[in-house]
Amino acid sequence: MLIHKTTLRVRYADTDQMHYAYNGKYFEYFEVGRTEMMREEGLTYRTIEENGYQMPVHEAFLKFKNPAFYDELLEVETRVEKLPLANVHIDHTIRSKERNIVIAEGYIELAFIKKNTKKITRAPEFFIDALKKYFIEE
Repeated sequence: MLIHKTTLRVRYADTDQMHYAYNGKYFEYFEVGRTEMMREEGLTYRTIEENGYQMPVHEAFLKFKNPAFYDELLEVETRVEKLPLANVHIDHTIRSKERNIVIAEGYIELAFIKKNTKKITRAPEFFIDALKKYFIEE
């Protein structure tokens, strides 16, 4: 299984009064991970939209394991383990690079819709082709 990794740093603006990374930021960290994975494969959201598709989130899950702190380096692991059909399930694990512990785990499911009609559709071939190395064992 191929795992994409993105490193980011917890900014001061990301923290709450307890000096933990604010809980609402973790979904943003997931988005950074999946956006960078897709970008590396030549698949930006701009490209997806220019090809007539959009990808709204229709399900999200997050489990906190340990707090992340200001200025800490985090590694966002992103995995696409199954061939996308009408949606794509993307798993994420956030780890502290410095403490070598899991901070949070979860997933996002995005639907594929036609940009002009907003109707659900199957995953476009160009999307599947760009990410197939993540969900097809070689």
